[in-house]
Amino acid sequence: MRPYSAEVRTLPAGRWWDAVRVPLALGARTLQHLGDETGAVIKDGFGGILYWLVVPNAADGWRLPEVQVLGSGCHVAVPPLHRTTGPGLYWRVPPSRERECTSAHRLHSALTAP
Repeated sequence: MRPYSAEVRTLPAGRWWDAVRVPLALGARTLQHLGDETGAVIKDGFGGILYWLVVPNAADGWRLPEVQVLGSGCHVAVPPLHRTTGPGLYWRVPPSRERECTSAHRLHSALTAP
């Protein structure tokens, strides 16, 4: 991914990652289900949305209620690395060298878990 800046940046999806957009209620359950297996997660504190980063094209073809996959042709607002609390846009789970993209398979399983 591009180096991080001090401000929120809008970056193209589909190049370094795709983003999976999930409403907060479903996202909270998904985070709990994934636990330490989650990758980086962006939270829009004003919009009540969570965004998981996944490998480009890994979530193509997903048809899940309330879930939107943002890939090539889409853009995602990305907070600066140091912003880990709200209000506004922040990293709910910050990226690191070991934890950037979430396994699309695990994310799909967590999103569809009862």
